[in-house]
Amino acid sequence: MVLGVVRTSLLVEAATAVVLTIRFATGYGESWGRAAYLGVFHAVSAFNNAGFALWPDNLVRFATDPWICLPIAVAVIAGGLGFPVLWELRRQWRHPRRWSLHTKITLGVSGALLGLGTIVLTAVEWSNQATLGALPVPGRLLAGFFQAVMPRTAGFNSVDVAGMHPESWLSMDLLMFVGGGSAGTAGGIKVTTFALLAVVIWAELRGEPRVNVLRRRLPDDVQRQALTIALLGVGVVIAGIWFLLTITPFTLDQVAFEVVSAFATVGLSTGITADLPAAGHVMLTVLMFIGRLGPLTLGAALALRARARRYELPEERPIVG
Repeated sequence: MVLGVVRTSLLVEAATAVVLTIRFATGYGESWGRAAYLGVFHAVSAFNNAGFALWPDNLVRFATDPWICLPIAVAVIAGGLGFPVLWELRRQWRHPRRWSLHTKITLGVSGALLGLGTIVLTAVEWSNQATLGALPVPGRLLAGFFQAVMPRTAGFNSVDVAGMHPESWLSMDLLMFVGGGSAGTAGGIKVTTFALLAVVIWAELRGEPRVNVLRRRLPDDVQRQALTIALLGVGVVIAGIWFLLTITPFTLDQVAFEVVSAFATVGLSTGITADLPAAGHVMLTVLMFIGRLGPLTLGAALALRARARRYELPEERPIVG
């Protein structure tokens, strides 16, 4: 498994680095040595969903260049899907019917979130001269797609996040909180957790005694794990927002974006990070550790602690709602 992770990482990063290196050398006049350094750095940063770039404006200067933005976006998506999904796609890419439930959910929900995010962000920012409005139409479409990919916890930006409308910030908050696929390089509560909660709610609304998805029945312990991870994530984010609102003069939408970005290990900001007090920086750092290790550790712990009871207590129904 470890060798598979290493091989997959090197393959995706090498392919991305080659495309970026050629583009930096032929399109921007960089020497081949400098171009190779830039290509490798940003390929690794993209696949591992780090979001670090080597320019003060991140990738804003390349907002309309598909040879820079698209390879980085593809590497981000690949890293965010998770290694189990990548391996299964490599083995069974010709036979979708044989894909596991995990792969089907991850691909379906990831595609839906990416498409919806692209439509919403592009529509909201279309006439905003501080972001997409200053770009030509093809550039707006490219930048809208690129910016919809990045909240999956990559953290690159090709437009000025501080200049976005509050509606875009809220949309990105939701995308960041959900994050990417399990057992990958992305953060957030993971798309499978989000999808399972949606399926549970749908089954409850329909009055079904069992939760079924894609002709499979979900075990009760998986439903409880998804609910626990999501609610604890919500609790951590709310606590972080309350703390920053208490110690800073910034607005709720700015603070919420900062906290969710830290919890989901995205790294995007509305521009207030440098102006936060030391306590705020410490809190954001703690949130990053919780967001990176928390869902993975908690999910594994809940799965390992599952055990059967030797007795059942009397049933009683409290009033709900």
